[in-house]
Amino acid sequence: MNRKKNNIFHSRTGAYWLMLLPALVWMIMINIVPMFGIVMAFQDYNPGLGIFRSEFIGLENFEYMFQMKDVSQIFTNTVVIAVGKLLLNVFVPVVFALLLNEIKNAAFKKSVQTIVYLPHFISWVIMGGILLDVFGLYGPINSVLSALGMERVAFFRIASIFRQLAIGTDVWKEFGFNAVVYLAALTGISPALYEAAAIDGASRWQRMWHITLPGLKPIIVLMTILALGNILNAGFDQIYNIYNQAVYSTGDIIDTWVYRVGLNDLQFSLATAVGLLKSVVGFLLISLSYAIAYKKANYRIF
Repeated sequence: MNRKKNNIFHSRTGAYWLMLLPALVWMIMINIVPMFGIVMAFQDYNPGLGIFRSEFIGLENFEYMFQMKDVSQIFTNTVVIAVGKLLLNVFVPVVFALLLNEIKNAAFKKSVQTIVYLPHFISWVIMGGILLDVFGLYGPINSVLSALGMERVAFFRIASIFRQLAIGTDVWKEFGFNAVVYLAALTGISPALYEAAAIDGASRWQRMWHITLPGLKPIIVLMTILALGNILNAGFDQIYNIYNQAVYSTGDIIDTWVYRVGLNDLQFSLATAVGLLKSVVGFLLISLSYAIAYKKANYRIF
């Protein structure tokens, strides 16, 4: 009988592995095999010779990378934009979730949720075009400025405000969807706590400050810590679709620089070296963030 059960168990396990096989093959072909291309970071790569015959030059690409002014600038831009997005993509959704939680009209609440969720599902290819039109010289914003007697402004061609525009538009696009986690966490707070506080004479503000926020604190800490691993991901899709040569000094990030230098200028080895450095730092940050999350919030993957 036990042997029969074991055979059934193994057959089911084999079926599960068989169903998983296409996904494993896909992951290996798309994610693992291309990783061997990092050897280009240590070569004077020549497409005509290929990876196996290109000259090996050791760490020369990395030495040259650290001597370039562009590299320090793109790392600065990346960190500034990514940190701004990280902080505001926690703060704004939390505030929105708290405000939405105070609304008692269920129909109105659902309508607001639906409206603010929609931008998340729009591709940055489309959203970039919309934003360029809205902030364009003849867009609605400049039309209002012109009607008020002010000069038209080419917002996305002003380097000094590009970072703020990038951060602000990303937060606007994502805050509704990011608030889902906090709205879900709010449902876990016992209504009895609010009822007891109301009986004791606590105002809405006091109930929010002393009951709601402490209840959200663990998930806020967890989401912030987990986001630390993406500190070098400033959003290639967004930046690539809204930036231009006029804002390279403040808008060019690691991913867009690697794309431009590697594919447009054909400096494959240099682009690979910068990309590899970003990946190594990102891996260390992700490992650190998960270690902190496990220690502070008892969060674990496995």
